[in-house]
Amino acid sequence: MWRAEMTKRQLAGTAAILLALSAPALAQDDTQPGKRPTVSRDAPPSSNATVNLINLLVKQGTLSEEQATALIKQADDEAYVARQATRDATTKAEGAEKAAATATDAVSPAGTKRVTYVPEIVKKQLRDEIRAEVMAKAEKENWASPGKYPEWAQRIRFYGDIRARYEGDHFPSGSGPLENFNAINTGSPFNEDPSLNPYFPPFYNTTQDRNRFRFRARLGADVDLFDGFSAGLRIATGDSSSPVSTNQTFGGNGGNFSKYALWLDRAFVKYQPVQDFVGTVGRFDNPFWSPTDLVWYKDIGFDGFAIQAKHEVAEGFTPFFVGGAFPVFNTDLNAGINSVTIAGPTFAPSRDKWLFGAQGGLGAKLDSETNLTLAFAYYDFINVKGKLSSECFVTSAVDTCDTDLLRPSFAQKGNTYMKLRNIPFTPGSTTLFQFYGLASDFRPVVASGQLDFAQFNPVHIILDAEYIWNTAFDRAAVAAVVVGPNNTAPSSTPNVFGPYNGGNQGWLARLTVGNKEVKHLWDWNAHVGYKYLESDAMVDAFVDSDFGLGGTNLKGYFIGGNVGLGENIWGSVRWMSANNIAGLPYKVDIVQLDLNARF
Repeated sequence: MWRAEMTKRQLAGTAAILLALSAPALAQDDTQPGKRPTVSRDAPPSSNATVNLINLLVKQGTLSEEQATALIKQADDEAYVARQATRDATTKAEGAEKAAATATDAVSPAGTKRVTYVPEIVKKQLRDEIRAEVMAKAEKENWASPGKYPEWAQRIRFYGDIRARYEGDHFPSGSGPLENFNAINTGSPFNEDPSLNPYFPPFYNTTQDRNRFRFRARLGADVDLFDGFSAGLRIATGDSSSPVSTNQTFGGNGGNFSKYALWLDRAFVKYQPVQDFVGTVGRFDNPFWSPTDLVWYKDIGFDGFAIQAKHEVAEGFTPFFVGGAFPVFNTDLNAGINSVTIAGPTFAPSRDKWLFGAQGGLGAKLDSETNLTLAFAYYDFINVKGKLSSECFVTSAVDTCDTDLLRPSFAQKGNTYMKLRNIPFTPGSTTLFQFYGLASDFRPVVASGQLDFAQFNPVHIILDAEYIWNTAFDRAAVAAVVVGPNNTAPSSTPNVFGPYNGGNQGWLARLTVGNKEVKHLWDWNAHVGYKYLESDAMVDAFVDSDFGLGGTNLKGYFIGGNVGLGENIWGSVRWMSANNIAGLPYKVDIVQLDLNARF
């Protein structure tokens, strides 16, 4: 056996040497673009001895057809460079001879006969130098290997994904009306004077079932720069600039096959001087480790600056830290209030909103097939809580008050609201155009954990859990300003609302069985879980947009699964059943069927 293996290696080495020596001849046989000597187990005899030898090695199993083809390809490239070098050397040599002859003619007597002689060693030196120059240029510009990208293009990596979805939203009987505060705060203020406005405020539709076909498309690029710097861009679809969804509904955006909008979804610069430290600025993926979507929607983008660090302190034990500062809202330079003095208009104070966050955790490899990750995070939202304005006289919908900027610029549903405008009502001279702000501060503490069992690899058993507690919540303060019937108990008396019954905690538990990632044909996984998220545990703008059609103040079960239909193509199914925790009854069951593809 040992002698047979030695013979194979010797034959392969002999073939490679002969192939290299005959590279110019092989290249000359390649007279037509794209044509190449045939290498195959069944190839007919060739006029080229090297090709015959390679065919023999293929038949004997010493070389595979792919290896033989690669050898001839390499010989072609080197032969091309050799011919180029020879031509250049010949040209330069002839130029040198002519220059020497011209110089000699200038000093020689008339009628002198000369025979030009260039020593062979000089010709060889010229050929070697020019060959080196051509080879360097060929490697730099990649024209010696057609189809290979230039160096700058090799530092760009494009990626993307497409998802087509059917979604059925089904509302069991008994759901009460939910006021749509986001529609008011992002549009015109609502006139609360029933003598001037006989209409109800906007409500979510909680009684009519819906069937929607939706899609999502994203295209991004990561670029390696230099010395640890990189950059990234991504564009995505979406019905709006919502931070929590890039879904686009078919037939939306005006219908009649109208075109769909694209949004700038990611734009960042990253610095990673060593493997265990990353600093990022711009708009980027969630830097905090979040095994579930209890607190953060899984595809949310963060604006601002973040650092991530980790270090293995012992074999299998890696602490990590994440911290960052993120602007949530920036006050417009021209923001003003409804006041004019002798000195001119009065402008509102800045109401910039910020999120500061820090997370510490530990990744532990308990044994070769069991991994545990634990983390604790603290988030501090600045200026997100509403505040009652100073006395503000409002006569039309375009008037402003000095705390209007504290209303959320985007919200889903679930948080508790308060009135922002302090309007001293005088019938006939003042109208009650009102905006609404969040009734609670938000400084949540979040505990996250994941236990991964890989004893049946590639099948994993994964337990995910997360808990949130809003430490800034003050029940008495929120109850004193709540706008009914928002998160208040139902009442049998018309226009009378029960006590506030919202809360500040939440938790989620999930079991997943199957492949960790679905990439290949027949890869699969399935999950089941339960979610409980009270009204003011988290700012509802940033949580999951699917469960209960988005927001907080929801509890219920979910179950789903994924199966690979090919390379990077998979199908998904998910069922979610959600109910309100506080306030008027609200129920919704959601079915989602997805076809996913990524590249």
